[in-house]
Amino acid sequence: MFGLFKTQKWVSPNYNEREAMGGGAAHPSMIILHYTGMETGRAALERLCDPESKVSAHYVIEESGAIHQLVDDEKRAWHAGVASWEGLSDINSASIGIEIVNGGHDFNLPAFPDKQIKALEGLLEKLIQKYSVSADKILGHSDVAPGRKIDPGEKFPWARLAQNGYGLW
Repeated sequence: MFGLFKTQKWVSPNYNEREAMGGGAAHPSMIILHYTGMETGRAALERLCDPESKVSAHYVIEESGAIHQLVDDEKRAWHAGVASWEGLSDINSASIGIEIVNGGHDFNLPAFPDKQIKALEGLLEKLIQKYSVSADKILGHSDVAPGRKIDPGEKFPWARLAQNGYGLW
């Protein structure tokens, strides 16, 4: 399955139960894409799995294309923070969070390697099929937290993803 790793080493304790949205079932209807903004993937994984950090994501995708699942999809990972979209303010309960290893603006915003984006596309396809997420609900952290967050950044290949049916451009 496209390089997915679920290991005891990289499991985040930073999650809780999803809240039901609008009286309906508590299931993800959005996918939020982030960059890690850290120098290495290992540093990001360590932070996302540290109970004192109080942050997490469902998935981390390394530059090599390796994918780590840190939080089960059914749980509410703590990745979006203060955020909103279309009147919804509990983005964490409504979404799957994907952290893409990239140093971000603090480390000169490197390009996203092709292997990494291919792995992301494979993961997005799986999640879209499983949860019926529409293309307009695949968003960047900057979309749901404008003025506060700028990831995944201007080098993120939104046009490529949109061309392949993952998000809008």
